Amino acid sequence: MMGWKAAGLGVLGVLPVLIMVIVINVAEGERLNKTSSSGGLFWSTAKEESDLMLKAEPDEDSSAASVVNDHDEVDGGFSSLDGMLQWAIGHSDPEKLKETAQDVQRLSPSELKKRQMEIKELMEKMKMPSDSQLMQIALDDLNNSSLSLEDHHRALQELLILVEPIDNANDLTKLGGLHVLIRELNHPDSDIRRVSAWVLGKASQNNAFVQKQVLELGALTKLMKMVKSTSIEESIKALYAVSALIRNNVGGQELFYAEAGDKMLQDILSNSSIDIRLQKKAVFLVADLAECQLENVGRAELPFFRNHFFLKSIVDLTASTDLDLQEKALVAIKNLLRLKTTEALVFKDLCGLDDALERMRLQLQDLLVEEYHRDFAMDTESLRREVELIFHSKLGKVMRVPT
Repeated sequence: MMGWKAAGLGVLGVLPVLIMVIVINVAEGERLNKTSSSGGLFWSTAKEESDLMLKAEPDEDSSAASVVNDHDEVDGGFSSLDGMLQWAIGHSDPEKLKETAQDVQRLSPSELKKRQMEIKELMEKMKMPSDSQLMQIALDDLNNSSLSLEDHHRALQELLILVEPIDNANDLTKLGGLHVLIRELNHPDSDIRRVSAWVLGKASQNNAFVQKQVLELGALTKLMKMVKSTSIEESIKALYAVSALIRNNVGGQELFYAEAGDKMLQDILSNSSIDIRLQKKAVFLVADLAECQLENVGRAELPFFRNHFFLKSIVDLTASTDLDLQEKALVAIKNLLRLKTTEALVFKDLCGLDDALERMRLQLQDLLVEEYHRDFAMDTESLRREVELIFHSKLGKVMRVPT
């Protein structure tokens, strides 16, 4: 659908043509295969489209065949013209289709042939562009300063959808799209900056190739500054992009630390007045970074994992009234406790993890009697006990060390 919009075509404009293609091909099939027992075309329900499509199999040499089977000519949101026709059937009024089909049945062979040729010509003019072409159209719009702000917003929204498949994200880099998006991070309009960061994050998600390109272009520094924006929506999307850029990317994580990423996270986690959505993304990133460290055992640990005040800011989140934030904090604590260099006594004496875990236990007990929260409480209690076990096990080893 986005492809039609970008190319200046609307679904409502395409639908009548598709319907006509369907009924003409069915009518042609009826003419060629009609028997004495046939009672003419009757389309009582859209659910019967599979039967009708089976009937509509004109000779390979006919014009209708060239319309229906011209799969190689179609490249875009539908994998083939057949797919597009099936979609049209499912979104059409069965009664109107029946009336149109009956009208077509009354056409003479020469009139039917003429109508087929007209539709074929129209369909050729309406060939849908590929995803790569759609991305290029959107990028051209972003580069066109004469277009309105609304047009630039539309172009970014289309890119947001198009870059989700990994192949499209890779193509975006080849089209020079990363340069355009990074430039837009400096746009005076906050929403343009926000969605540009969002697109970069989506394209970078679990994509080492795009991550490398974006990092080399220096976008991480700009995105980290955007996290401190006065616009909370911009901050959230910028942090999302930062997380996507450095996830499972050792080089990106080292650059993140070099840019004082630990301080940025600590400022978010320790600020009780900040938007809770930003805190959730920040603590989720901490858990992810710790997990990445666990998976790369031979790599030197990032220094901020040993920052006592940083660790305390995470434990303090377990006192939040937001249950989801509490759970995310527990996951982060669990991963941090599993690191070799983690000092259990720091979690006990400075962070007060023992008290935090006991407070959560009592809270979860109360939630277990509430049907609405019961499943969540059971899952969180299981996680809390796992954290407690790891903590006490690590603490026990420290206490048993001979003096």
